[in-house]
Amino acid sequence: MKTDLTKRGETDMKWLAKEIDTYFQAREYMDSALIPLVPISWGSDVKSTVAMGEFTTIISHELERQFHGRLILFPAFTYVKKEPEQVVIERLRGWINELSENDVKHLFFVTSDSFWKAYESQLNDAELIWLPSIPIEHVEADIRKKMITDQIKQLVPILTNKWQER
Repeated sequence: MKTDLTKRGETDMKWLAKEIDTYFQAREYMDSALIPLVPISWGSDVKSTVAMGEFTTIISHELERQFHGRLILFPAFTYVKKEPEQVVIERLRGWINELSENDVKHLFFVTSDSFWKAYESQLNDAELIWLPSIPIEHVEADIRKKMITDQIKQLVPILTNKWQER
């Protein structure tokens, strides 16, 4: 799953022990969290589910790279597609509450699963970024890079506008 777009250097702010010290030193500037929402299924739709997760992960890593120093990339919130909807929503609300209670001012969720569109209003003040999954499995690296770059260019204003609201 590593692509030229997901290879990282030493300065990325991700969910790694060595990065948390950097986070604490810059906490006043790093008030945002980015969490990928990734479904899991081993049923007949496994291929499309994996593609959704792969695309969401790549987009999340690129957003973190673009906004290094302003947000931290958390581990993916994973859920089984057959899990009861309200159980999934309540688990995610637990994450929202944990982060809100600990000074995260801006919370962004990224997903390719349209399931979340129906529940967007239940995510409190968190921003849901939904993107249809682009099949990148058989796309050449340079074309894939351009496709992801084009997606990121469209997402930058969403994040910056959210920051300017508060």
